[in-house]
Amino acid sequence: MLRFIKHNLTGMLNVEIYPLISLIMFTLFFAVMLWYVIKMSKNRVTEMSAMPLDLEENTNTNQTHHEN
Repeated sequence: MLRFIKHNLTGMLNVEIYPLISLIMFTLFFAVMLWYVIKMSKNRVTEMSAMPLDLEENTNTNQTHHEN
C-alpha cells in the first residue's frame, strides 16, 4: 500500500513542503494553547478544575432524587 502513496507523492511538485507546513501548524497551535493557559486567570483555572467534581456531585444528587 505504501508504494501506491509513494508513487503518487513522487509525481507531485514541491511535495517536500507539506511536512514543513504540518510542523508549522502544529507548533503554532501548541504555542497559542500554551500562551492561552499561561494568560488564563487563576479564578478561571480554579473554576475549571472544580468542574468534574461539580458534575459528579450533580449526578449523585440527581440519582438520590430519582431513588426516592
